[in-house]
Amino acid sequence: MKFHTRKWVKPEDLNPNGSLFGGKLLAWIDEEAALYSIVQLESPKVVTKFMSEINFMSAAKQGDIIEIGIEVISFGKSSLNLKCEVRNMMTRETIVTIENITMVNLGDDNKPKVHRKTKIEFIDNRLNK
Repeated sequence: MKFHTRKWVKPEDLNPNGSLFGGKLLAWIDEEAALYSIVQLESPKVVTKFMSEINFMSAAKQGDIIEIGIEVISFGKSSLNLKCEVRNMMTRETIVTIENITMVNLGDDNKPKVHRKTKIEFIDNRLNK
């Protein structure tokens, strides 16, 4: 799994218990999944269709730095299925795992659009085209 994004847990990210608010973390994950999908599918219109069970395993507190990792599970005709892990760089513990996030490529009519991608492409591969 590649960890592309790091976030610093700040006071505004905390819940009343003093740990990272789960809703804030899910927003970060959703954004990361969307950005990853936009780059992979080379399409600016991508939406989240599905997130499987979200398994919170440990907490993060103010001052911790977390990493968000994304891995491609499979390519559909108009979708991309991802797996996510978030880990705490300070404690080395996994904070959350999500086994399946389905992102859908949309056309100008806001309906699913075929993307014709079948494998992960890295930016340097695209620059050589």
